[in-house]
Amino acid sequence: MTNIKEINFAQERLEGFVRETPILNSPFLDEIAGRKVFIKAECLQHTGSFKFRGGWSAISAMNYDQRKNGVLAVSSGNHAQGVAYAAKAFGVKAVIIMPKDAPALKIENTKRLGAEVILYDRLNQDREALGLRISKERSLTSIKPYDEPLVIAGQGTCGLEIASQSKKLNIIESDVIVCCGGGGLTSGIALALESEAPKLKVRTAEPANFNDVAISLKDGKITRNHALTGSICDAILTPQPGELTFPIMNKLCGPGLTVSDQECLEAMYLAFLRLKLVLEPGGAAALAAALFRTNEIKGDNVIVVATGGNVDTTIFSQAIKNASEHS
Repeated sequence: MTNIKEINFAQERLEGFVRETPILNSPFLDEIAGRKVFIKAECLQHTGSFKFRGGWSAISAMNYDQRKNGVLAVSSGNHAQGVAYAAKAFGVKAVIIMPKDAPALKIENTKRLGAEVILYDRLNQDREALGLRISKERSLTSIKPYDEPLVIAGQGTCGLEIASQSKKLNIIESDVIVCCGGGGLTSGIALALESEAPKLKVRTAEPANFNDVAISLKDGKITRNHALTGSICDAILTPQPGELTFPIMNKLCGPGLTVSDQECLEAMYLAFLRLKLVLEPGGAAALAAALFRTNEIKGDNVIVVATGGNVDTTIFSQAIKNASEHS
């Protein structure tokens, strides 16, 4: 089980390679939310998302035998790029299994980082079974996107930064809203804050109909989504919380928040307009929750993790167009 000791070890391995991403604020966003909104801009991390942290943490901790034949990851795009980037830096072959309907930008970026990309049909193929078969056939070391202690530890370094930066901003007590898929980032941040800033309470943000974590937290047990596709928030569409991550979230996180695709598009537009940040839909879910679920949040401050910015131009254009039509 991941703990603060492992997160600190991951931070040591990441030192000199990871970007300490800034926390940004806009009075215009504060006005919409009715409180101060502080955005942790992980969209400015290497590869455009927090996933670099977990990928580097995992590969940097491997020995020669684990690295020699290469690594395998299953991902819709951001974990793919994080693993591919780290693998290239360490001279390790990377094989990435991605859904055919993943954003073209994410597929292209993963290939350009030197990885071999294998596409699958998420409606008709079991990605876990496919990954297991290929990893066995080629003797590849699998790096899971969230249910992997080294990955959780790497993502937890984001929580260490939040704790340190919040202290400098004199934020002692606040909700910390995290865009959540399987829960690797959420659980890592929660563990870090439990140790370093216990009055900062982690909460999840997910798209409607894919809020398995929020439902699981409410039920006190892992609950699976009925749908596998149907949201533009591709980065955080997972069937259920992780076996390793859910117990951590169940212990440490507050109630989950749910937002619509349209609200994510509006949050993308507002982040671009007010902060000059480019977010992808799944990376904007936490900001959408802070702006449009104000009655479900307490306190004078809220911290938002903007988890990724790898968005295709068509979706980004849609966000700008929709906002202009509703303004």
